[in-house]
Amino acid sequence: MIRRACLVLMAAIVSAGLLWAAYQASRPPAAPLSRWFPAGSMLYLEAKDFSSLLADWNSSVEKRMWVGSSNYEVFSRSRLFLRLKGAADQFSAAAGFPPDMDFLSQVAGSHSAIALYDIGNLQFLYVTYLPAATSIETTLWQSRAKFEPHNAGGVSFFVRRDPESQKEVAFAISGDYLLLATREDLLAGALELMSGTKNLTIETEPWWSQSVSSAGPAGDLRMVLNLEKLVPSPYFRTYWVQQNITDMKQYSAGVSDLFRSRKEYREERVLIAKAARTAVSDRAAQAPAELVRLVPENAGIYEAKAAPSPQECADLIESKILTPHKGPAPASQVSPEIELTSGETGASSDLETRIDYVPAAAAVSKAESPVRLLLEKSPLEASLAVESTEPDPGGVFVRIHSAVVLVSSSEWDPAAVESRFTDSVAPTLTASQLGVKWEQKSGHLQLDGLWPLSLTIRGKYLIVADDPALIEQVLSNFARSVSAKPAVFIAGFSHARERNNFSRFTGSVDQNNGRADFPGHARQPEFFSENISSLSGVLSHLVSETMVVRIEGVKTFEAVTYEWAE
Repeated sequence: MIRRACLVLMAAIVSAGLLWAAYQASRPPAAPLSRWFPAGSMLYLEAKDFSSLLADWNSSVEKRMWVGSSNYEVFSRSRLFLRLKGAADQFSAAAGFPPDMDFLSQVAGSHSAIALYDIGNLQFLYVTYLPAATSIETTLWQSRAKFEPHNAGGVSFFVRRDPESQKEVAFAISGDYLLLATREDLLAGALELMSGTKNLTIETEPWWSQSVSSAGPAGDLRMVLNLEKLVPSPYFRTYWVQQNITDMKQYSAGVSDLFRSRKEYREERVLIAKAARTAVSDRAAQAPAELVRLVPENAGIYEAKAAPSPQECADLIESKILTPHKGPAPASQVSPEIELTSGETGASSDLETRIDYVPAAAAVSKAESPVRLLLEKSPLEASLAVESTEPDPGGVFVRIHSAVVLVSSSEWDPAAVESRFTDSVAPTLTASQLGVKWEQKSGHLQLDGLWPLSLTIRGKYLIVADDPALIEQVLSNFARSVSAKPAVFIAGFSHARERNNFSRFTGSVDQNNGRADFPGHARQPEFFSENISSLSGVLSHLVSETMVVRIEGVKTFEAVTYEWAE
């Protein structure tokens, strides 16, 4: 009898669970919180479940490793970190308690959104779904006696102002929603909108409607950007990591959605340009997809681009293969040192300087580059750059191998290609044409000297590489079928393959840089071998990253996929 009762009870529980799941599946998704945010924002961020995101981050291995890394150490000394700390101190002075992780965990509800109205002063409005019974247990509500009571939209809210900095902190509880702002008018405006007042919201502004209407369903995390207001800000120009301000000026708005799963993060972006760009032909848009099939399995990084200019392709070949170099040194931010001498104007070593030899040929300018002149006569549809690294047999150095593939709208002239590349490399290699003659190898041509520069032509395809094995790998993939969709840009990076080689390479580069540590000053981690390498170690579970870009009129669609090992 007891057993039968237990079975009935279990069946009832399972049935209730199934009914609840069916209800949840049929229930329409929660309405976006943007309808309660007053107009004037420059950035809006909405999470379907902020508390879960925060819990995942706090319990993650990545957070634990990052906080103890050299990358975090450098960040904690940065100007941006100090400004954020100053803003946190001002918030603490205005609110009467610090905005630490414990406070953030208290006010982190499920469906949440925050809008930024001023970067410099960090003026924001935050709204989160948090049951009233939970909200009244937060530090905010418990400290309400220190705040001044106000009313908007029939709801009481509380404001506190620091007399020294004049910074404000305001909060309210409206039903099962907790609101927090650093401006009284923002909070009052949100409460009025929640009460049904027909005031202007961010949803009524063009930057919002243009970007959101062009995007698909919202992800686990959605960010909408008012780029016309954001990009001119001096704070954005100073702290934007990519520093591609000129490129960002062409866009008026953008939206980015992040979709998370256990083994994959996918970011879907839409950027709205101020004016339509010149459209590439259907053939040029298909060419990058065809080129990607040539990428070897062990490639570290690759980039395929549609309709590149001759100058872009010439620079690509010269910088990756023919004459790789670091480029011009950045402008120094340090005052020059004064060296006091006894007035000597020379040294005995100057007597060893030869003056009776023929100087090396002057470098060829970009305008006169033989490779550039060759490419100007061949309309280009797409380009592909492939790079990979490998330790040398001795295990000391790391070698970087590169290959470039160019697709022309017509077949290449083999004689012209061989001649132009010879003219390009000969002045820097030899004074008597030694080592710059082409020899036929297995499927490609190769210089007969110490430098294994290789090239081959397959109809409309021109392939150039500095490693015979790499060019053979590219050639072996011509039989592959095309799986990628048409796009103007396709790129990929194998972090799992390149991480250890990067650490080895940068460790060798930074090891003997001769930098001295000064007494009384904390040692700064080396930029590559410690700072960036430690960040790479934090992301050790990241396997690879791929990016696909498509353009339709004024809209640019970008899809970035991160593959995780677990």
